[in-house]
Amino acid sequence: MISSILLAAGLSTRMGRPKALLDWGGVPLIRYQIEQLKAAGADEVIVVLGYRADEIHRTIRDLPVRVMFNPRFQFGRAGSLRLGAKAANRDAEKIVIVNVDQPRPASLIRELLEAHDTSFAATVPVAQGHRGHPVVVSGWLRQELMAADDESEGLRGILARHAAAVREYPASDLCLLDINTPDEYEEALRLFALAR
Repeated sequence: MISSILLAAGLSTRMGRPKALLDWGGVPLIRYQIEQLKAAGADEVIVVLGYRADEIHRTIRDLPVRVMFNPRFQFGRAGSLRLGAKAANRDAEKIVIVNVDQPRPASLIRELLEAHDTSFAATVPVAQGHRGHPVVVSGWLRQELMAADDESEGLRGILARHAAAVREYPASDLCLLDINTPDEYEEALRLFALAR
């Protein structure tokens, strides 16, 4: 059983509009992310919404996903992670965690899922000496994910506590892609050959 948590509750302050709704090759970015997670082998996709949730939800209403609403989305990402982990199947062996502003092709997600050994706490992609996303965690960490808080740095804090059991996996530079500003969005479109 493979679960996935797609975090899409943030305010998108630097972008100036919801990143989940950015045009990504003719579809909203959030739809692309869900489709890639399913194509990579995720048995379930849990989407956590917050800012402009109704508007974003309308664009994915027809997809087989479980939507959770974080009413405290403005207070940090850990609350969304807790909600997503709580909704995840308790029998999940692997849980993929990714943010909506980190577009990842199914091939990269699948590669990480296949590389992840559940005797490890997590598998993290690495490129150019930097850790990227998505992160694949073992299902036995679900309880810790459900207790994540921003004071202890959320997922980063959990990975730090299990540092000896985190596997770094060499991946393509795409694992470092993050879209926070209009310029980064344009650059990401170019990388994915979607530039208009």
